Amino acid sequence: MSFPSFFVFILLFSSSVVVAQKSDYGALKNGDILFQDLDCGGLCDAIEQVTQSYGGRHFSHIGLVSIEGDSLYIIEAIGNKVQRTPLKDFTHRNKNEILLGRVLKAYEKIVAQAVHIAQEQIGVPYDDAFIYDNGKYYCSELLYDAFKQANGNQTFFELRPMTFKKPNSNEFFPVWVDYYQKLQMPIPEGMAGINPGGISMSKKLQMFLYKKD
Repeated sequence: MSFPSFFVFILLFSSSVVVAQKSDYGALKNGDILFQDLDCGGLCDAIEQVTQSYGGRHFSHIGLVSIEGDSLYIIEAIGNKVQRTPLKDFTHRNKNEILLGRVLKAYEKIVAQAVHIAQEQIGVPYDDAFIYDNGKYYCSELLYDAFKQANGNQTFFELRPMTFKKPNSNEFFPVWVDYYQKLQMPIPEGMAGINPGGISMSKKLQMFLYKKD
């Protein structure tokens, strides 16, 4: 495909905004979730018109904190596969602020297993088509499955119908038409999916503004 593979965020749906009190938080824990705005151009612009994220932001990427001995990594689906990325490489992709999502104490018992499951997916191909359960992963799909499996195969975050159409219109964004034409596949309008913004709105997370080093 000709579009950069970091469009790991693309699954689109609408959600009401519930903004909780945010505070700065520097220290990371195993299983924390980091949310980024990658400023990716036309596709991001289209997404921002039909999705909502915590605090009115526009998240386009997401990764899972994995503490391994004395090292800290982010497990993420980006580029052409699921990979382990050093924290500094993740946090310094651009100057945009990063938010941290921490699973509430009521669900802490599944966090370590979710990280382990995500680690086991390293090397799995990146899901350019954004089709759930096709043996590949985009960023938020990876976290969706990791937490679902850790939760006894019970839903933890929510899948919702995707839309690639302009708001209040039956017309697809031209950027999506071009994108899927290059993949030689139909636009997966209405199929179940998930995106970073949707995860950031989960009531199972407490959100903080992350301080970069």
